[in-house]
Amino acid sequence: MPPRKQARSASADKKRNRHRTKSQSADPYVTGKGKDGSCPIVGIGGSAGGFEAAMELLRHLPARTGMAFVIVQHLDPHHGSRLANLLGKATSMPVSEIAGTTTPEPNAVYVQPPNKCVIAKSGKLTLVRRTERLNIAIDHFFESLAEECGSRAIGIVLSGTGSDGTAGLRAIKAAGGLTFAQTEASAKFDAMPRSAIRSGFVDLVLPPDAIARELRRIADHPYIRRPLPNAEEVEKEAYRQADDLGRIFLSLKKQMGVDFSGYKETTLIRRVNRRMALHRIEKLSQYARYLRNNKKEIEALFDDLLINVTRFFRDEALFRALKKRFLPTLLRNKKKERQRELRVWVPGCATGEEVYSLAICILEVLGNQLSKIRVQIFGTDLSESVIEHARAGIYPSAIEKDVPRARLNRFFIKRDGSYQIHRSVRDICTFARQNITADPPFSRLDLISCRNVLIYLSPELHKRCLPQFHYALNPNGYLILGPAESVGMYDELFKLVDKKNKIYTKEAKTGPRAADLIAPRGLELSRFGTTARSGNGITFNADILKMADRIVLSTYAPAAVVIDHNFLVQQFRGHTDLFLEHTPGPATLNLIQLARPNLVPDLRSTIRRAIKTDKPARAERAKVTLRGKSYEINIQVVPFKVPGADKSWFLVIFDETASGNKPERLMRVLGKTSAQREVTDLRRELAASKDSLQTIIEEQEATNEELKAANEEIESSNEELQSTNEELETAKEELQSTNEELTTLNEE
Repeated sequence: MPPRKQARSASADKKRNRHRTKSQSADPYVTGKGKDGSCPIVGIGGSAGGFEAAMELLRHLPARTGMAFVIVQHLDPHHGSRLANLLGKATSMPVSEIAGTTTPEPNAVYVQPPNKCVIAKSGKLTLVRRTERLNIAIDHFFESLAEECGSRAIGIVLSGTGSDGTAGLRAIKAAGGLTFAQTEASAKFDAMPRSAIRSGFVDLVLPPDAIARELRRIADHPYIRRPLPNAEEVEKEAYRQADDLGRIFLSLKKQMGVDFSGYKETTLIRRVNRRMALHRIEKLSQYARYLRNNKKEIEALFDDLLINVTRFFRDEALFRALKKRFLPTLLRNKKKERQRELRVWVPGCATGEEVYSLAICILEVLGNQLSKIRVQIFGTDLSESVIEHARAGIYPSAIEKDVPRARLNRFFIKRDGSYQIHRSVRDICTFARQNITADPPFSRLDLISCRNVLIYLSPELHKRCLPQFHYALNPNGYLILGPAESVGMYDELFKLVDKKNKIYTKEAKTGPRAADLIAPRGLELSRFGTTARSGNGITFNADILKMADRIVLSTYAPAAVVIDHNFLVQQFRGHTDLFLEHTPGPATLNLIQLARPNLVPDLRSTIRRAIKTDKPARAERAKVTLRGKSYEINIQVVPFKVPGADKSWFLVIFDETASGNKPERLMRVLGKTSAQREVTDLRRELAASKDSLQTIIEEQEATNEELKAANEEIESSNEELQSTNEELETAKEELQSTNEELTTLNEE
């Protein structure tokens, strides 16, 4: 907003104040304060170039927004600061340097002093000593602000070097707050805003003056103005707006394939309201309509619903207990039972910090014994974007506050101001997209770390997840839950062995059957639907159908995997142990590398046919030998497309036939002797091998053509370079001749 227009706005504010009654002055929509006396707090972080950006932002803010503003600027710790005085020239709001403990008031600006960190705690702004080797004062304040204010926290990262503020914005967004970053083009130093933007945790990227205008608009939205609702109020709101919530969940399920109706209302309502505030929408019915055909917003809401705060070695006491007690116990048991594989699963792994923390601990415990045992750690999450982040294993320099220097030097590589997990650690970690409430779990696991995931799920989904964990664990395997989580009614399946760190061990009781772990697609139970229920809580139309489908699927459905054009597995369905195996070496999800050797020719050629024709392809009676027993497998590849997606996916179905076990007499009845059957099998295998070989030859020819073209380009470039070299030689000779002439003239 231009300064002249701002002056008119301030004048209008004064005029309105003269007509304001006493009762109006106590209205939270006027004062900015909620029932508890708190007000929304805007954290503004900057470093080099941040002062100019903060001045510009304050210059365009009105005097009355109902918000408090806290500016955290990287300052020289050994010199006093005049920052508060200088910023005061840009705004009519009072600007003061924080001293001791301060209660933030709306329509006021507070500045952090040098050599101190400020945190928000118990409704106050408190100064604490700066002790870290790394200046991450912005992250400190933003993280405390997220915990203190929740959805009424707003974080802004301005110009600066480094990556301070990125982790703090993640915490604010996870708590339901709003996040901003200055555009890289408008920043004097763009490293800090660039780090924040690339993290994916920034809602709006704007220049400082536009951020000010957006803050003015957001200040009037009920999401910011209203005090934080309690659980009872949220539940009532969810009940009142059940139909609109149902429409929102339907849009999410239609595009993203995930049913969120079983998640906690408190999280759902807060996240949806947060998106509404960003889009200037105040009614849920309006947002449901806005969402219906807006793919980009559906994806944004999906990511919002899944955001979670995580960091390396979160809860140090837990990792100490794992290193000293539980991991050594697992390894001793492995040695005793002559097993050479340690398998770990981290559901809801987010950006991978928990997975890599466990990997580092395991590698430290194993030491030089790593070659004697194979370690596999699976990290899964619903969000494909965070899975990609986890696979890359690149994190901002702010992790220095969580990871000791010795571990940074051993397990990380520093690149361009960031840290990347060393290849040796990434090689034992596999990341994949998975829905723990609907997809089958991994099996034969020694450890499951599912911290701070169940708190977002309803009791109905707990009934699905906890039995899955019991089924997936090996005898005496461990389950780790978050501080606020427990196994609840399933205490007969798990025994608490470490109360402080919430570590359970699997009890040797009868758990769920495999049939009970398969959740039928499209039949998830919704609490926001309109299906009638009987007095005992059973929904006849849905529940009975769901159970029947579950039994049918578990009894008759064959094992299958979903792959993309690059043969990479996106999802495992059912038990695939007979057909697939993990081989020694780098972790992979390539189906051809996972397949048992005998299946590879048939599998490769069948998938190639399906890709080429975009029609189902089938191969019959492929043979697999496992533990001395022979099996016959039919392979079917079915291409399919997801609504809204351009590319095709492929469902690869493995169907074990019964003919492999038929007795000789039955084969004679069918008109085939064993010799004839063997000839038929050999012919089929030969045809499959020829088909596979032909595919390989075609691929090789294509590669050769590409190499030939590249070679021709290189030869052409070489000729050009040779010609240039000759020209340079000629020029050199001319220069030498000229130089000799000049020398002669000089001597004369």
